Amino acid sequence: MRITSKAVAAALALSSGTAWSLVPSSTSSPASHYRVAFGVQRRRDAVLFATVPQKKDEAVSLPFFAASDSKSNSKHANNGKVHSGRSSEEITNELSLGVTLDGGPVIDFASVKDSTSRAETALTEARKKYEASLDGANVERSSSAGGRLMGINDEVVAEVGYEIGTFVNEYVDGASGETANELVQKCGRYLRSKANLETFPQSWNEGNGSDFTKDEISRFDHLLARAYEESGVVTSAFAKTFYLGTQVLPEPAMKAIWAVYVWCRRTDEIVDAPRPQAQDPNAEMLTDLSEWEIRLERLFDSGEVVDVLDLPLLDCKVKYPKLPITPFSDMIRGMLMDIPGLGQERYETWDELHLYCYRVAGTVGLMSMPVFGCAPGFTDEMAKEPALSLGVAFQITNILRDVGEDAQNRGRVYLPQRDMKRFGVTEQQLFDQIVDKNYINLMKFEIARARMYYARALRGVAMLLPESRLPVQLSLDAYGKILDKIEENNYDSLTKRAYVGKWEKLAGIPASWYRTLDISSMLPLPEDWDRPSLDEYEKQLEVLIEQKWEERSK
Repeated sequence: MRITSKAVAAALALSSGTAWSLVPSSTSSPASHYRVAFGVQRRRDAVLFATVPQKKDEAVSLPFFAASDSKSNSKHANNGKVHSGRSSEEITNELSLGVTLDGGPVIDFASVKDSTSRAETALTEARKKYEASLDGANVERSSSAGGRLMGINDEVVAEVGYEIGTFVNEYVDGASGETANELVQKCGRYLRSKANLETFPQSWNEGNGSDFTKDEISRFDHLLARAYEESGVVTSAFAKTFYLGTQVLPEPAMKAIWAVYVWCRRTDEIVDAPRPQAQDPNAEMLTDLSEWEIRLERLFDSGEVVDVLDLPLLDCKVKYPKLPITPFSDMIRGMLMDIPGLGQERYETWDELHLYCYRVAGTVGLMSMPVFGCAPGFTDEMAKEPALSLGVAFQITNILRDVGEDAQNRGRVYLPQRDMKRFGVTEQQLFDQIVDKNYINLMKFEIARARMYYARALRGVAMLLPESRLPVQLSLDAYGKILDKIEENNYDSLTKRAYVGKWEKLAGIPASWYRTLDISSMLPLPEDWDRPSLDEYEKQLEVLIEQKWEERSK
């Protein structure tokens, strides 16, 4: 359930009236110690209000994330227990390294890691063992259990409907004795020959590809096209809303986003997939994750590929040389947080969950930025905060939609423990699927938080190149509707799954398209008439929250 993409997908609020929730911090604080979280209301003038304690007042304590092994035979393996492979000191160290953007609630955790933590130490040791096993040879272990490509398992094959990556055999020159791996390596060298010297300086001695015949180049081009096509199929199978958004991109950008998504999907499956045949599933998972990180580094440093699905990402790096490795590495850190005994098993505070949301979803926005491109007058640095906001909004939406599914099927609780305590919601209640007033108020609070991040993300659409705006706006609108569905289900995300149908998504395309036009700021759609600007929301809510706090304090 982690990747929204994957993610990479302004909620339309359907409720009316005003809901209040004052949430005190861990210490008795005056109203000035509260920050406002708010919800964008596109229909009617209803607004959800909630207060979120300032980070400086938050004491970081033991967290959480998943229950013991996420694939344990026991549904509620750590029901009522809080365990963690990360100490409070490790968590505090990482949180302290985050950079607050625009003085707001968005934190950039790029490259943040505690190199002395147990998780990083274990990953480093696994890397050393794997690198030693290579003896300087090219990485050739490209398959997982059953001879499949790494990150491709039964779940992926079942969702797609056929084995992934086997199409490579159709392009092998069997008459010459060529193997599938040799073909992939030749195609990789061909793609590297098209890159700028600065992109892969280590490959300068490979030549400019002039030694390849026209027939070979044609074969490479067709192989790459099939690899992109299969990447699109995987994206469509697992991220329908995200895939819908990519359909309106120019073809090169559309394919590049598919390549990025498939890398993210495979990364997620390395950690999330069951390993019934492994003697030590967690150790095997860590070994695979270390190999995956090494493969990533080699692809970005020297253009090295291992299997046929690496080719689209290599081509993406060639075409978009500014594509950074940092968000890819950070996503691996997010997966590391999932390994039992090394990662977290509950999130105590929102800040802790924010770090996780950045790693598994905010990073997708940063991966996409070089592909989408910025409009004249805007820079990647300016667009970073909205991009991260969108990733965080998507991930919160995923978490709220899947509360019941995560608890019942995986024994996981993503909701911040401190939020649950403040609203009087227990883990046992989640496992028992009890939707009461406390749970409803908790959902209202978390939905308001999600909508605040959607509102911040909305500012970034105009910062993108015109041809890139629609897919982002479309994903923002369509994915945000999930929050509306949760409300329509009376906030029951324990026994019901909020779902936005295909035709409803398609029906929203014209409105999303209009919102990307400059004229929409002067002539907004009727449902957008009453929507204040972000600054107006913040000022309005700060005043109202302080007034309400004073009333409660009397």
